[in-house]
Amino acid sequence: MHRRSALKLIASLPAFAGLSTKALASEWDGILSQARGQTVYWHAWGGDPKINDFIAWIGATASERYGVTLEHVKLASTADAVARVLAEQQAGQTTGGAVDLIWINGENFAAMKAQGLLFGPFTETLPNWPLVDTTGKPATVTDFTLPTEGFESPWAMAQLVFEYDSARLSQPPQTLAALADWAAANPGRLTYPQPPDYLGTTFLKQVLYGVMDDPALLQSPVDEPRYDAQVAPLWAFLDRLHPNLWRAAQAFPQNEPALGQLLADGEIDIAFAFNPGRASAEIAAGNLPDSVRTFVLEGGTIGNASFVAIPFNAAHQAGALVIANLILDPEVQVRAQDPAILGFQTVLDLARLSPEDRARFEALELGVATLSPAELGPVLLEPHASWMTRIAQDWTARYGVAQ
Repeated sequence: MHRRSALKLIASLPAFAGLSTKALASEWDGILSQARGQTVYWHAWGGDPKINDFIAWIGATASERYGVTLEHVKLASTADAVARVLAEQQAGQTTGGAVDLIWINGENFAAMKAQGLLFGPFTETLPNWPLVDTTGKPATVTDFTLPTEGFESPWAMAQLVFEYDSARLSQPPQTLAALADWAAANPGRLTYPQPPDYLGTTFLKQVLYGVMDDPALLQSPVDEPRYDAQVAPLWAFLDRLHPNLWRAAQAFPQNEPALGQLLADGEIDIAFAFNPGRASAEIAAGNLPDSVRTFVLEGGTIGNASFVAIPFNAAHQAGALVIANLILDPEVQVRAQDPAILGFQTVLDLARLSPEDRARFEALELGVATLSPAELGPVLLEPHASWMTRIAQDWTARYGVAQ
């Protein structure tokens, strides 16, 4: 970390103002001391009971190890937390903010970073940061084409996978064109969550990659004069697809759990998730039949990392740093990758772990429905955030339905 960045960070923590970069590395115990007794309010999506349970376990671990209490503020939309921090900034509240930690990425990170709503850079102050695979998993330091620059810390890798029940569907479609053909031959057996839900917009990104003349354009901001022509193939694909969707696209599931429940109930034959281990985790929990399997489309699927960030005015910044570091602990990461818990992919570089910690990962049974890293195929980079902001708005104008 550069000296200027380090001093900027330390100055935000009153107990460490004036420390040098070298001193910072030796003063983590002081940060732990400052954090002890704090209550960290982690604003995170609350729509999945398994994730909620995992966050509760992190809280119990933080309390036992560090005397830090973790309160999960369950969100329907990350934008709600962003709006609260923005309102506090506009009101001149530079300290004592209500949000200590946010599960964030994509458009929300871009907006907060641009408006000066984030604390940091902080990631390189975390003792567990050197374990993160920033080379092999570049999405750990790039969020929707935007360099994170230490203002958010990754905690899980994700890649889009499609789920199907092999007892009902022996050979799933492997391309977008084949998926549309299959939906036409099997009306009502496919759907996707309603944008702006993140999984619904991920499906739209996947379609964009498959139908745009030059998908490399997605790595740059939207070019307004050319936008309509560039996305026209997306709307043409959806216009063809929608009449064949579940409930003829007159209704959509609200989120990933709702989509997964339709598959579990046999109402649809193909679902998808942004977690390659989700199906195995649901099978282990008894929520899906053990005949469910996963597949990816030829050419790759969208992938990214989930991050945590600390608002510029968080009331408990030291406690938030402790939680961010704890999330990167190999014990926490291996628990997240366990399909019986979450089935998330780790952000760590296993080669950098101790033999004991590496053995924990190697001993994991990833589950019958989880593809190997080789089978997952290429990861398609997230588009620039401006694409999905615009496309989600246009989707609502064209197809939006009341829930």
